[in-house]
Amino acid sequence: MKKALFVYNPLSGNRNVPKELDYIVSRFIGNGTLPVPFRLDRDNSPELEMILKEEDFDYVVVSGGDGTVNSIASILLDNNIDIPVGVIPAGTCNDFARSLNIPTDMKKCLDIVFSGNVMEIDTGLINGEKYCLNTCAGGNFVDVSYSTDSELKKRFGPLAYYLTALGELANLKPVRLKLTTDEEVVEGEFLLFLILNGRHAAGFWNLVEEADLSDGCMDILLVRNCLHVEMAALFFKVLHNDFVNDRNVMWLRTSKCRIEGDSDFNLSIDGEEWKGLPIDIEFLHRRLKVFAPVK
Repeated sequence: MKKALFVYNPLSGNRNVPKELDYIVSRFIGNGTLPVPFRLDRDNSPELEMILKEEDFDYVVVSGGDGTVNSIASILLDNNIDIPVGVIPAGTCNDFARSLNIPTDMKKCLDIVFSGNVMEIDTGLINGEKYCLNTCAGGNFVDVSYSTDSELKKRFGPLAYYLTALGELANLKPVRLKLTTDEEVVEGEFLLFLILNGRHAAGFWNLVEEADLSDGCMDILLVRNCLHVEMAALFFKVLHNDFVNDRNVMWLRTSKCRIEGDSDFNLSIDGEEWKGLPIDIEFLHRRLKVFAPVK
C-alpha cells in the first residue's frame, strides 16, 4: 500500500476540510493509499519538515491557499524530496490551482490525485532562498492580499481584493525601478510589477493568457506611473482580460531578472508578505512535480 501525507490548513477558505476528514481518509484508503493527516498551524512547520525528511511518502496532498501550497513545495525543493504534490484549493484566490486547471470541488481534486497524472512545472527562486510557484508582486496594491479583512474575503472572495485596491487609489506612490534581464535593461517610474508563472493572479483570470507553467520563463508585467483615472481604467481591463494591451503596461518574458529600486517597495510572494528590493529571480525549469488534470 502507498503512503501519502495529507497536509491541511484548518483556517483556509470555507474551513470545510476538518469536517470532511473521514471522507478524505476513506478516499485515500479506497485508492490503495494510507493517509497521514497533518494539521498545519503557524508554529509546527519545523515538525512538518522533519516528518517529510524522515518518513518515506509516495506523495503529499495539500489543502490550503497559495501560501500554504508554497510552504509545502518549498520544503520538498529545499530538501530534494522528489515526490509529487496534490492540491485541494481552499484559499481565497487559489491562483496556482487555477493556473493548473484544478477545480475547487474537493472530490474532483481527489479524483485528479488518484488518476496519477503528474506534470512537471517551473518554480521561481528569489535571492537563492525563497521559492515562487505562481506570483511575485511588488509595489502598490500588493499588500492587499494580506491586509484585506478576513470577513470581507470570506463574504466576497477575490472581489474583496478588488474593493480594497480601489480604496487605495488615492495613495498611489510610484518608485523608480531598474530591471536587468539577459537581453535588456528597463528603467523608469512604476506603480507595480507582477512576475507570473501561471496565467492568473489576485483572483483575476488570464492576466497573461500565453503564460506557461513549464516553459522555463517568467512573464513580467510592469505598470507605469499614470493618472489615478487611468489606474481605475486598468482595473476595469483586468476584469475583462485586456490588461496586457493597455498603453501603461509593459510585458517582458525572461528566465532570469534582477530588480532594483526603493527598499520600501512592498513585496508579496504567492500572496504572502516578503522582504523588499533588490531581488534576483531565476526560473528553475520543471523542478516541481504536481498532480494535474489530463489536458
